[in-house]
Amino acid sequence: MRRKEKESVQYGKLGTFGGVFTPDVLTILGVIMYLRFGWVVGNAGFGGAVLIILLAKSVTLCTGLSMSSITTNIKIGAGGAYSIISKSLGLEAGGSIGIPFYIAQTLSAALYIIGFTESWRWMFPGHPAILVATIAWIMLLVISYISANFAIKVQFIIMAVIGLSLISFLFTPRDPLAQGYLIGNFEDAGFWQVFAIFFPAVTGIMAGANLSGDLKNPRRAIPLGTMSAILVTMVVYIGLAYFLSKMAQPETLRQNQLIMADMALWAPVVIAGIMGATLSSALGSMVGAPRILQALAHQKTVPFYKTLSKKTAKNEPRNAIIFTGLIIELALITGNLDMLASLITMFFLITYGMLNAVVFIQQSMKIISFRPTFKIPRLIPLLGALGCGAIMFLINPVFSFVAICIIVALYVWLERRGLENQGSGDIRGGLFLAIAQRSSRLAAKFPRYQITWKPDLLVPIDDPQIWAGPLLFIRNISYPSGTLFAFTVKENDTEHLENELNDLLRPLHEEGILVNSTVIGDNDFLHGAKLVIQTLKGGVFRPNILFLTLGKENHKDKVIQELVSHAGKYKLGAMILRQHPRMAFGMQKNINLWLRDKSPNWHLALLITLHLQMNWNATINLVTVTDKTSDKNRLYRFFDSLSDQARMPSQTNYFVLVDSFKKSLISAPRADINIFGIAEKLDFDLIRQASELTKSSCLFVKDSGVESALA
Repeated sequence: MRRKEKESVQYGKLGTFGGVFTPDVLTILGVIMYLRFGWVVGNAGFGGAVLIILLAKSVTLCTGLSMSSITTNIKIGAGGAYSIISKSLGLEAGGSIGIPFYIAQTLSAALYIIGFTESWRWMFPGHPAILVATIAWIMLLVISYISANFAIKVQFIIMAVIGLSLISFLFTPRDPLAQGYLIGNFEDAGFWQVFAIFFPAVTGIMAGANLSGDLKNPRRAIPLGTMSAILVTMVVYIGLAYFLSKMAQPETLRQNQLIMADMALWAPVVIAGIMGATLSSALGSMVGAPRILQALAHQKTVPFYKTLSKKTAKNEPRNAIIFTGLIIELALITGNLDMLASLITMFFLITYGMLNAVVFIQQSMKIISFRPTFKIPRLIPLLGALGCGAIMFLINPVFSFVAICIIVALYVWLERRGLENQGSGDIRGGLFLAIAQRSSRLAAKFPRYQITWKPDLLVPIDDPQIWAGPLLFIRNISYPSGTLFAFTVKENDTEHLENELNDLLRPLHEEGILVNSTVIGDNDFLHGAKLVIQTLKGGVFRPNILFLTLGKENHKDKVIQELVSHAGKYKLGAMILRQHPRMAFGMQKNINLWLRDKSPNWHLALLITLHLQMNWNATINLVTVTDKTSDKNRLYRFFDSLSDQARMPSQTNYFVLVDSFKKSLISAPRADINIFGIAEKLDFDLIRQASELTKSSCLFVKDSGVESALA
């Protein structure tokens, strides 16, 4: 059966074009394009300018792809990059990046207003600078205070003006005044200095992501809007570089900041474009920065968080808007902000670098919770992170060092405050556990959360000589990130048993799975197994699933029931495998996951199913049973919703069977394994019958209560 399409839940008011693409484009096509890009081409030549554009865009392209990937994996809250980093690396890391990022956004607004003021005074030199800047500030503050939606509507007008100004310049009929020189002589500055002047022009890719809390569907809008803005503006800049190199001599380009206006068909529309670009960039920062501040305050990361975290009924952070506006006006009154420009650029680069690092770390950990619907190679975030770090020090080593010191100091300060994440946690615990042989003390500082869940199996083995059957299946539900702790219980001859146990588990070692094993000296298997469960509860590498097998004979049923009950007391999930004696695991191509209507016991079963699907490259069949035909549509909708929230793979089918449970076992689609949930009291007869009726191996799973397949 085909998987049904489902529209995403609408969380806010802004769509892809208005909420992401427009703010990004208007921030990128800003004051640098109008007032400094001619100077860049005059120094670098057409070929050098294209190299600078491509190098700068490669950083934002990697960052945009990384951001697109991670936004399809987690629900992005308000604050854009801050939300992504804090959900992945914790509130301390998110705050240490988010606070400077907020300051950079805020001071950027002041810089853009100053740019507008200078272009205004070019036409009206008698107007006082502080008066012009304050009037512009009041106008932008009122627009941003009314609503983000209103601000976006104003930006549509500004975008139209910028478009007309580009048309006026590009389509003016004239003969070429230059020969289209390929590489310039860099008379005014070297390559990296020219690059540093241009790079702030491409740092607007998070203008839309900062509005993530106001977007209808952030998972779709941020990737589509951001990548479209990066590519469209890259084409615009390369086209401008070509026309500028053809239309004026290098000396003219370097000396005349308003070359685009002088060579336009109608100069006033270019001047309007300059003013519109500076105002739109300032407006984008004044809309985005308060939302970053509100997100920081919501997590109690900044002082006065109770006041700054408040929102109106229409989702407007007006207290944060007023506070941000006051900082901007204070910056305007103090005068020249040129000395802060490099530091602001550093904060942007650190933010981009950290976002790339977050994606690279999660990809490297290979945890099942990181399964974005938009996948990218690991090389992309790695190059993005390294590129941001390298460019920082090439632009200004001193400011780079200062910026990093500020980040570290903020991290230490936030860590000492003991912030608590109220969500499903972050990946720090899982990250340090992955390298625990060298950093076990550090890993122990961070509890494990649902988002870093992976299958860590505790496997009692009564006789290593006759137990090899389930090994391949264990490999398939634990590879590549899971671990295995196996043990057997015997009072005597423990050394011989240890050798047999090591020989048994050696294939899993060779597959790269972390395996630990031991022999417990005890004359009672059940008593020894209970001691193991109790002992491992306090360890750093404690298991989370008890794995058991069920044979044909029933003399061990009572022991299995006791172990499952005991495991539940210590927050361990349980799995009971009934392997079919003839079919085993078939072709490993189809998995039936049986979900009972309104049952809370399905998270672990779904997570194990996803691991199997990944390693088998199999098709998943979601199966449920009802005795009422009228329930079919409701159950199909339930499967649709679950599949969307759990980010199920495309090879997922739905089956709603109208019959009794036992008859449904016979009529269900053929599968190489059937996975079921189990109740507190085990029905061993049913477990054995299920394997015979389905003619397949069956796995019965019980949640521990701490897993989440939606994390």
